[in-house]
Amino acid sequence: QVQLVESGGGLVQPGGSLRLSCAASGTNFNFDSYGVGWYRQAPGKQRELVASLNSRGMLDYADSVKDRFTISTDNVKNMVYLEMLSLKPEDTAVYYCSAGIFRPGVYWGQGTQVTVSS
Repeated sequence: QVQLVESGGGLVQPGGSLRLSCAASGTNFNFDSYGVGWYRQAPGKQRELVASLNSRGMLDYADSVKDRFTISTDNVKNMVYLEMLSLKPEDTAVYYCSAGIFRPGVYWGQGTQVTVSS
């Protein structure tokens, strides 16, 4: 079992920035075996992948966030981060941290709300 706890969401103006954090824990959790990622779900829309990092170190980003968002990890603290720059109103959503063997999608956090509005 893997437990994931997100933090760092909030209200930000368009053009602003936020950093989301995800604390991962579990008996056998490590970044050599587990892939991690961030997903988001806006009202009335399906959950979508925002950024992921598989256990081999391969990155993937949604086209809508490329060059604005960056996923990273702290392998000592078992933390996953999502740095979000130049935020737009369409980035408003609940953001979820996820993990799984090799790639994310099995274990989920409770989500953190990000609202981009003036």
